[in-house]
Amino acid sequence: MDNVNIIAGASAADIAAWIETQLAVALAANDGTVAITVPGGSTPFPIMEVLAKAPLDWSRIAVWPGDDRLVEESHEASNTGKIRALFEPLGAQVVSLQEVSEPPHFALAWLGMGGDGHIASLFPNTDPQVDDPQVMRRLTPDPLPPEAPFDRITLTIPALLDSDALMFVIRGVDKRDVFDGALRGEHDLPVARLLGAASQQVTCFS
Repeated sequence: MDNVNIIAGASAADIAAWIETQLAVALAANDGTVAITVPGGSTPFPIMEVLAKAPLDWSRIAVWPGDDRLVEESHEASNTGKIRALFEPLGAQVVSLQEVSEPPHFALAWLGMGGDGHIASLFPNTDPQVDDPQVMRRLTPDPLPPEAPFDRITLTIPALLDSDALMFVIRGVDKRDVFDGALRGEHDLPVARLLGAASQQVTCFS
């Protein structure tokens, strides 16, 4: 896939600086709100902590979780609660997927990936489709991840593809093998379906 750029050995600061540049370009391109969707889990938050120090016009940035666990925002498993604590003090709008129905066009869709090839909360058992008529779904992963055994709400593949650019942060050899297998068309896991349908630039930090 000639639209995929893989950057190896990137630090949290490197990735945050790259995202800052993408957002700055999007902010300069228009006078309206710029939307970004971000992942949950343990890997993204150190990057987001660095990004939160960037001198951007946060009042014009809307931050959307790509997915969340169906728990209260005060719960330690809530992606939205953690994202809100980071970015709302800067003036950004942080959106709860449980309170909206229509995601915007994203300047950047930032995704993680599980070892089973899932993206957002689109696990293999949910059989996500690139032509899904819905932009958000409530679903139950099977098996439920032991570290977060909760039902989920997630953006679908079409909602994630409604973006100017896609980015991944893939840590670990095993996950990188799954991602590379998707690029080579060796499997039909959710990440492969997304990448196969993506026409925009995809940047993968590993």
